[in-house]
Amino acid sequence: MSGSSQLQGGLKSRHLTMLSIAGVIGAGLFVGSGKVIANAGPAAILAYLGGGILVVLVMRMLGEMAVAQPDSGSFSTYADRAIGRWAGFTIGWLYWSFWSLLMGWEAYVAGAILNQWFPIIPLWGYMTIVTVALMCVNFLPVKSYGEFEFWFALVKVVAIVAFIIIGSLAIVNLWPLGDAVGGFTHLTSQGFMPNGFDAVVVALLGAMFAFIGAEIVTVAAAESQNPSKEIIRTTRSVVWRISLFYVGSIFIVVCLIPYTDPGLKLSTEGTYAVTLKALGIPYANTIVNFVVLTSVCSCFNSALYTSSRMLFSLSRRGDAPKAFQILGQSSKAPYIGVLASTVLAFITIVLTATDRMDVFDVLMAATGSIALLVYLCIAVSQLNMRRKLDASGKEVVLKMWLFPWLTYAVIFVIIASLITMVVEGTYRTEVVYTSIFGGILIVIGALAQKYGWGREQREKLEHEQAQVRLQAAKQES
Repeated sequence: MSGSSQLQGGLKSRHLTMLSIAGVIGAGLFVGSGKVIANAGPAAILAYLGGGILVVLVMRMLGEMAVAQPDSGSFSTYADRAIGRWAGFTIGWLYWSFWSLLMGWEAYVAGAILNQWFPIIPLWGYMTIVTVALMCVNFLPVKSYGEFEFWFALVKVVAIVAFIIIGSLAIVNLWPLGDAVGGFTHLTSQGFMPNGFDAVVVALLGAMFAFIGAEIVTVAAAESQNPSKEIIRTTRSVVWRISLFYVGSIFIVVCLIPYTDPGLKLSTEGTYAVTLKALGIPYANTIVNFVVLTSVCSCFNSALYTSSRMLFSLSRRGDAPKAFQILGQSSKAPYIGVLASTVLAFITIVLTATDRMDVFDVLMAATGSIALLVYLCIAVSQLNMRRKLDASGKEVVLKMWLFPWLTYAVIFVIIASLITMVVEGTYRTEVVYTSIFGGILIVIGALAQKYGWGREQREKLEHEQAQVRLQAAKQES
């Protein structure tokens, strides 16, 4: 082991490019979007477009802060500096809990697919294999993690691009249609918004959750050779990625098949499989299952990486045990943080083996609205930090558009969304449970701030940061 508290950079530009894509694309696009379409009709396009616009704005704000101060704790660190220690503590542990729990779900989906193909091994056995294998990947140097994630993400990208090409050709009648209908008939044949505006609002709330993960690249950029440059590049490119992969895919689906297709609501099929089957593509389910398997492994891999780095950052700030700063001698990976972050995944395996997955559902509900809380935290942090930067006279390299009005608009939309979720009822449980969990963390964070818990770690970090600033000033002069 190593007592060093410095992560080793090793992520290349192509790694970060794929990480920014992998963070946004999960099984929710291939499977979960079907339920959104079934509930909202063709107007689901508007839901994903609205969610995408919100994420683009949030990423711009996060990019502004990350370029100014790259850090493995990303928005948790910025909340600590811009709002207060309690805020950084709360959002950091909430975010860690979300990804740690999500790893259990990703392992479950991967295990279900593998068990369907090769039933000789039980579901929980495959979950264990996937968890241990990807845990080992995260014990390796960050460059190796980036390489694994590059190829995982590449499979998703190729699959989506192929789907969009085939779907586009089918729409203009240049591809055999099978049971699908070419042109734009399905967009309006049963009404563009058949279930009313309320259904689109609910779909919009669901779509917001689909985009969480885009912020992972700002965490990973801290381990690249030129963090500021990479963050600027990936932040700017997130616009077309969201437009192409989400909005483009959903548009093709609602054009080719009716939103009333029963397969859209089935978790065993999903959006892509239903569309490809309608086009007469052989082995559509198997093809999509392979892509989903790769996708969930990619998401698990990114979740474990992000969770371990968040623990590392929390530890450096005195908000988590010192052990989470311990790095491998050769890999420079925070392996204690990796081990701790897989605990909930192994608990999920036990729950699966004992048929107690209902407990897992309750745990997931406790972090169900974490995405909106993270976005809200980023917006408030950017508002405060930008004012501090402007007051200090420092140049802001990557600026949020129309500051502060767009920032205020994002804050208003997020708060309005949370209120709507409670009043409307579909996501009420998630908001209530997350609020209770978040409230407990706020109390702990406030106590840590009041009584100075972890003061030694924070003073050490401040000393290191002062040394870095001094070195940078010497180089400039």
